[in-house]
Amino acid sequence: MSIGARSTAAGAACPDCGSRSSRIHSSYLRFPADVPSAGRRVVLCLRVRRFFCPDDSCGRRTFVEQMAGLIRRHSRWTERLRSTLVAVGLALAGRAGARMARVFGVSVSRSAVLRLLDALPDPRRRPHGWSASMSTSCVRAASTARFWSMSRPDGRWICCPTGRPPLWPSGW
Repeated sequence: MSIGARSTAAGAACPDCGSRSSRIHSSYLRFPADVPSAGRRVVLCLRVRRFFCPDDSCGRRTFVEQMAGLIRRHSRWTERLRSTLVAVGLALAGRAGARMARVFGVSVSRSAVLRLLDALPDPRRRPHGWSASMSTSCVRAASTARFWSMSRPDGRWICCPTGRPPLWPSGW
């Protein structure tokens, strides 16, 4: 399935200097893949325009309008497809993620799935200032039971009855 699209904006801003331009240099077609619909492959036929930069002191003579939220620069996938592949990659990783993507109609290599995962930011860490210690202050039933308790910077305690901390303290 092919879907045609183009921008209706009168102009675009230069990515280097920020000057707005409405003077068109040329246009061309891009064909990014999108999430399959009803089991059929979807390809956008996206017409993008190249503009002249109006600022003579800018190092860029021409630039291409960017479709923020739809596609990234130089990308062959839409943001929707990219986020779908990232979710599959987080759940299944490389080879299995590529096989699962083929099931819903997207041909992608295991290396591409792993590159998407490598591009993700690091997961959020526990805030600085938290301390963890072994304690029996949270014991409910038996006096021999051990619970992890974590002291937060605001003075509140978090008890974990599983016998291990929810996040291991760094350096242990």
